[in-house]
Amino acid sequence: MKAIVVQFRRGRKTIHERHFLLDLGLSSRKEAEKYVGKLVRWKSPGGKIINGKISAPHGNKGLVRAIFEKGLPGQALTDEVEIIDSKSKEGK
Repeated sequence: MKAIVVQFRRGRKTIHERHFLLDLGLSSRKEAEKYVGKLVRWKSPGGKIINGKISAPHGNKGLVRAIFEKGLPGQALTDEVEIIDSKSKEGK
């Protein structure tokens, strides 16, 4: 499954560099809760892979919060990430 990186998780004066909001194309918080714990993988144009994990739903419109091993570069905004089932062999 694919998702789109929407934005950094941020407050008024702080940005959490490893936390990102992802749009999975869902419409409610209840649907988004089913994806908590799944692995996320972003692949750069140069082939570098950064892994992360969905930690919680964000808001009531179906967005989720993902925490990556290290921060994604700014070019990752509006880019696609791959959602991987945490029990599959691809995610390990």
